[in-house]
Amino acid sequence: MAQGAVQVTHGGASRWRRRSGEYPTLAAALAVAGDGDVLSISPGTYRENLVLDHAVTLRGPEGGLGSVRIAPPDGVALTVRASAVVQDLHLEGQDRAAPALLVEDGAPELTDLRVSTRSAAGIEVRGSGARPLVRRCTVENPTGVGIAVLDGGGGVFEECEVVAAGQTGISVRGGGRPRLERCRIHHATGAGIGVTGEGSGLEALGCEVYEIKGSGVQIAARATARLTDCSVHRTSADGVTLDTDAVLTLAGCDIHDIPENAVDLRSRSVLTLSRTTVRRFGRNGLSVWDPGTRVDAESCEIHDSTGDYPAVWISDGATASLDSCRVHDVPDALFVLDRGSRVDVVDSDLSQVRNTAVSVSDGATAQLDDCRIREAATGAWFRDHGSGGTLANCTIDAVQTGVIVTKGADPTLERCTVTSPAEAGFYVSAGGRGTFTACRVTGSAGFGFHILDGCRTTLARCHTERCARGGYEFPEDGPVAEDCTGDASGTRPVPQTASGGAFAGARAGIRTVGAAQSPAQQAAEVPVARSAEVQDVRDGGPAAARGSGEVLGQLDALVGLDSVKREVRALTDMIEVGRRRQQAGLKAASVRRHLVFTGSPGTGKTTVARLYGEILASLGVLERGHLVEVSRVDLVGEHIGSTAIRTQEAFDRARGGVLFIDEAYALAPEDSGRDFGREAIDTLVKLMEDHREAVVVIVAGYTAEMDRFLTVNPGVASRFSRTITFGDYGPGELLRIVEQQAEEHEYRLGDGTSEALLTYFTELPKGPAFGNGRTARQTFESMVERHAGRVAQLSEPSTDELTLLFPADLPALAAQPAPC
Repeated sequence: MAQGAVQVTHGGASRWRRRSGEYPTLAAALAVAGDGDVLSISPGTYRENLVLDHAVTLRGPEGGLGSVRIAPPDGVALTVRASAVVQDLHLEGQDRAAPALLVEDGAPELTDLRVSTRSAAGIEVRGSGARPLVRRCTVENPTGVGIAVLDGGGGVFEECEVVAAGQTGISVRGGGRPRLERCRIHHATGAGIGVTGEGSGLEALGCEVYEIKGSGVQIAARATARLTDCSVHRTSADGVTLDTDAVLTLAGCDIHDIPENAVDLRSRSVLTLSRTTVRRFGRNGLSVWDPGTRVDAESCEIHDSTGDYPAVWISDGATASLDSCRVHDVPDALFVLDRGSRVDVVDSDLSQVRNTAVSVSDGATAQLDDCRIREAATGAWFRDHGSGGTLANCTIDAVQTGVIVTKGADPTLERCTVTSPAEAGFYVSAGGRGTFTACRVTGSAGFGFHILDGCRTTLARCHTERCARGGYEFPEDGPVAEDCTGDASGTRPVPQTASGGAFAGARAGIRTVGAAQSPAQQAAEVPVARSAEVQDVRDGGPAAARGSGEVLGQLDALVGLDSVKREVRALTDMIEVGRRRQQAGLKAASVRRHLVFTGSPGTGKTTVARLYGEILASLGVLERGHLVEVSRVDLVGEHIGSTAIRTQEAFDRARGGVLFIDEAYALAPEDSGRDFGREAIDTLVKLMEDHREAVVVIVAGYTAEMDRFLTVNPGVASRFSRTITFGDYGPGELLRIVEQQAEEHEYRLGDGTSEALLTYFTELPKGPAFGNGRTARQTFESMVERHAGRVAQLSEPSTDELTLLFPADLPALAAQPAPC
């Protein structure tokens, strides 16, 4: 039943037909209409199933979109089988098994339609003869597909919008091949665009796919697609997926804000990208799997990962090619793994990489030509047997380590330059191989080429300069080296010949380490270079030659720590008596000198450790008694092997003294994962056993955390047999620290100030940020600042006014500074 009238204007020239007429229903109007006729529909709701078999024009009031509703109770609302024109209508469908608008044949023009339905599909184009032109149409279908193009159908969709779909926003299958121009697909549940099946294809220009509960674009089962200047963003799954011989071209596209893989392809799929940006993705920017799967990218940019995964992942025999691309601000740039997998990178930039720029493992291959790697932990890492490839004419700058070769990997590097690495330019360990030709290392804070025992590496015409620890470091029977040179900076040159060739004599800056050398001899031969900050602050330097009595007197003068003083004195007495028994020809009891210090920050652990070293030096137990203070950051490296090297170096710096490891529990986090802290612990335990007389090790930290630390390695607890607990200072002891500070700096506490300080320290919150003795010192400094602000206002202050601190100088509790 119609709620309006339909006026038919006949376009035919036959004199036997009326020129116009009004009809109460659409069906009646269509029954008399012929090709060229115009059906003008009055506003209202028409619950009819319409079928257009002629090339008529069916239109609602101009500018009155929504005023004419075609809303049958079931079936297809509008079926088009001719090159008709339909415009300004609102179509509603209720049949879950049928579309709201079905185009079965012809090339109709569908303009300014609103399809609001709960049916199988909003618009369905079916059959090889169906080629509609659809302009400015909106589809909302919360239960089914937005637009479906099936069974060889095609057509052009211009400026259309799928505002909601309970399934795929635009679905193409069965050989359908539509073209989308400036369309928007959003708020679909499923894929935004899905193209599947052999012969199916899609071309999209200037389209946007977003807010999708699923993947943005899915191409599968031999389907093809091309997206130009399109945007895919804010999906709940992958941005773009290809599967089973799918073929996709992305040109000038922007894939961003994707929680999973930005682009994922597998099963012999092929992806071509040009001028495309991939950014803000949670897993891989490009994820490429399976033999025959291939990616070719040119002038693309991949950046700003929001997760902890490699930007480009190539595995299971897949291949990828990157030409003139940029990958930056990611955890890892390129990971290629598994035999048969390969990546070819030409004239590209990999920068601001938190971990490894190029990782090659499990027999994979990487070929990099004329590439630039900057600001990465590791430039390139060839990890294991069968992994290799070539780096040619590449520059690697501002990294921890330039190139790592491990576990039998055998890459070729030609004319590559590493500048300013923090650890080594080229590092080969664990049986790694590799051929380095005309490579160069400049400004390394460690070695230029560091090759460990058992690595059969070949070097030819390589050069190093300004390497802090030396140009070359490797065993005598290690690499084959020919015509390599260096400027000898950072170490005393040792003109020796490596197997297979000769270096340039005294200019080379080469250090070869024979197997018979001990770590102590190695450390003596080439001193470790450290920054001034580490030298002056973290290492105590040579201890002053003081007797044990004088040092113990300084220990006794410390505020509080009564139980600590007793423990240290007991240890000292045991050591002293043992020394005297040896002098008398008697057996001395074995005393384990390694200690565990537990307690809160600011309780004097570092100060006592420094004094303990001096005491042992005064008793002749340690050669120097100096203190080397380190923490996790000084021991744990970025890659396999570097942690052992850092730990060895810290141990060597502490020879003859005390190695103090603050917050040692950080080496064994509860959720360790791939953490290298355990490697530091294992290395330390072995060094303590091998060189038990050379270094005293003290580990320190919070009590509960240190209890857990002692259980991480079976050898840890046995090396540290004595734990000394540093209790928190009470208010009276904090007051005494302030009094000492005042006396040292020529201040005095005025009337009532001591009582005010006691009250202050009693009420001061003792939360996690409380710093004990550090808090007392900061309190004194704050009082001095407030005193200065008060006295500076006086024109001629007296001596008392310049020295007396009063309760008013105390900081407010809320303003108490947190410890550093």
